[in-house]
Amino acid sequence: MKLITLLPADKYVVVNKTMLTDKERKNLISLYEPIIGYAAVSLYLTLWRDLDRLELVSMDYNHHHLMTLLKCSLQTIKEARDALESVGLIKTYLKEGELNNYVYELYSPLSPKEFFNNPIFNVVLYNNLGKNEYELLKTEYQEYKIDLKDYTDVTHTLDTTYKSSSSITFDAIGKNENTLTLQDQVDFDLLFSSLPKGILNEKSLNKKLRELINNLAFVYNFDTLKMVEMIRLVINEKGYIDKENLRKMCRKYYQYNNNGKLPTLVYRIQPEYLKNPIGDNSNRGKIIAVFENTTPYDFLKSKYKGSNPTSRDLKLLETLLVDLNLKPAVVNVLIDYVLKKNDNKLNQAFVETIAGQWKRMGIETAEDAMNVAEKEHKKYSKKAPNAKMSKMTEPVWFNEKLESENMSQEEEQELESILNKYK
Repeated sequence: MKLITLLPADKYVVVNKTMLTDKERKNLISLYEPIIGYAAVSLYLTLWRDLDRLELVSMDYNHHHLMTLLKCSLQTIKEARDALESVGLIKTYLKEGELNNYVYELYSPLSPKEFFNNPIFNVVLYNNLGKNEYELLKTEYQEYKIDLKDYTDVTHTLDTTYKSSSSITFDAIGKNENTLTLQDQVDFDLLFSSLPKGILNEKSLNKKLRELINNLAFVYNFDTLKMVEMIRLVINEKGYIDKENLRKMCRKYYQYNNNGKLPTLVYRIQPEYLKNPIGDNSNRGKIIAVFENTTPYDFLKSKYKGSNPTSRDLKLLETLLVDLNLKPAVVNVLIDYVLKKNDNKLNQAFVETIAGQWKRMGIETAEDAMNVAEKEHKKYSKKAPNAKMSKMTEPVWFNEKLESENMSQEEEQELESILNKYK
């Protein structure tokens, strides 16, 4: 995706695509805030405030207006907007010019029933709140049901009460929810061909079921063949997939392999606002682009020569991304640095020591991580001048290596190997 720089003077208007009741405001805070954070919720409600005078379309504002109201930086606003977009609460449209113009369309939160039935939001909310608070919240939103089996529905229909006269039209806003957009996680052709013939009733695989399978694959990070394995366990005797059992099976399998934990949402690659501007074609710039545009899983997998990383190393990745909340590009730099420094071993204590230091220093970009790694290496080299430190104990992206005209053949191959990931 093209990197667009957001400026304080950039204009925006807000377009109302829905209704926001007091109940929905409560849902937003109770259900969405534990997932997207307070800054995203504050931005959403501030955009609604901009509609107070004109209920359909707001006046023209610039983004400095948002910075003033929210008392935060433009980067925080951009990150909050990204979060709102990802959960379907706003859509953003851009018209580029001397000053960029944005249109922000606002959509309603999901109803509690839809939210708790959503396989992504439901699982992430549980993980972020913990079991006790999640159960309390779910109880609060539980619908009260009356047993109507001995009652008869005597409600009058429209046509029995009124007859049609002249047609009247109303220009009103109905409740309009933006759908959660995911790229395809599952290859359904492969899924079909991988199941034994005749075991699945193909008519059962409707649009809603496909969406559920796709969502489960996303939230649990399952590939197509793993989803085939889950589906085979929940197909009933009529060839239909039991949706509730599929949810439970995916959850149990994930928990079993992750010490009882459930997944949360983390950035898969570096957020756009923390990436280097496009156009740096130096070797260092290209390597930074690799760190920024590769998921930590894929980067680690490349170190395994294409094989899947061990569960221990994946657990270490989860610690860095979820528990320490390091940005993906920073994790990639850390992996590359430690493997070079530690004879291709990811020693957990060593990794966590460096990760903790970088977290305390507020390192969020690939370039800052590379600079601090290089600085630490030089400091260590001065302390131990007589230690045997071969060239291969330094990452190839250290400045002196990239600028050297006499790189060894092994170093040139390593550089080419890293850059090939970006081509």
